[in-house]
Amino acid sequence: MADRELPAFSLGGVEIAPGTRQTVHLPVAPMYTAMEMTMPVHVIRGRREGPRLFVSAAIHGDEINGVEIIRRLLARPEMGRFKGTLIAVPVVNVYGYMDRNRYLPDRRDLNRSFPGSASGSMASRLAHIFMEEIVSKATHGIDLHTGAVHRTNLPHVRVSFEQTESVALAKAFRVPLIMHSDLRDGSLRQAVVEKNLPMLLYEAGEALRFDEQSIRIGLRGVLNVMRTIGMLPARKAKRSAVQPLIGRSSRWMRAPDSGTLISRREVGEVVIAGEILGVVADPLGNEESPVKATVGGMIVGMTMMPLVYEGEALFNIVALGVDRDAADALEQYETNLGNDPDLPPDLDSVIAHDPVD
Repeated sequence: MADRELPAFSLGGVEIAPGTRQTVHLPVAPMYTAMEMTMPVHVIRGRREGPRLFVSAAIHGDEINGVEIIRRLLARPEMGRFKGTLIAVPVVNVYGYMDRNRYLPDRRDLNRSFPGSASGSMASRLAHIFMEEIVSKATHGIDLHTGAVHRTNLPHVRVSFEQTESVALAKAFRVPLIMHSDLRDGSLRQAVVEKNLPMLLYEAGEALRFDEQSIRIGLRGVLNVMRTIGMLPARKAKRSAVQPLIGRSSRWMRAPDSGTLISRREVGEVVIAGEILGVVADPLGNEESPVKATVGGMIVGMTMMPLVYEGEALFNIVALGVDRDAADALEQYETNLGNDPDLPPDLDSVIAHDPVD
């Protein structure tokens, strides 16, 4: 039988047979209450050999959009009939997720702790487990993120433009914007790229908040990547497909003073250098300090908290090298999103897990 000819695949000491799916609970540091803790991983193996894709979320425990993307992905009817192996890790930082907190209990950022060590800090040990049990068994990776607490991001993919295979995945993901991002020391992306595995990072929405558009775009993006690498059958490209905008650098506009931010712009809007993005006013109404764009481009991220301190990051502008036609491209992209066959027409079908193809 073809199933018997496939190589064995195990995770956490559990063997997953071809054509089956299984949840594996990877042991991590227990709570100090003596309660055991695990990182849940759902593995789906196709009946035919193919790529092994990991999709991870909640490396920062308060970034929950990716958790919902993976939940919907695992419920898709296609998940029972693809080539290769899907390794889905909806909650990597299980401690932060329980506490609705970005960080681990030791106050470390897990995404600055890779590749980790079996004898290091709490964060380092968790990173090590992820590298040994997940990354070492994968051929491709997708890491799902949102903005930090009280910040929101336009749906976009971050990738190093020097990584050709990763850029190809980013284009397949079909987001409004692909942004160059240098590899950061200690990040999962750096650790994976150093293993010569193509990987992208999806950013969309705000911490501790569900954003339906960000979730839908992310779900479609993962399915598109699975098609591109041969896990799912390819679909014929539409002539009307909107090309993503390309950003090579970004810069934060910071508060010129402390006070209340009255914003005049939203994420996705295109601005020119010198344009006023908002004002910071004192609560007595005596002074207003304008927040000006020092560069032109698209607002890819911004604070959602009106109360700001001098020097606080307010608007993140990515340089596009294009004019205001970029805003028209973004509007066209959002219009096409509603007609995509990969996405259910309403939230009811998402909850019911109805097939949408």
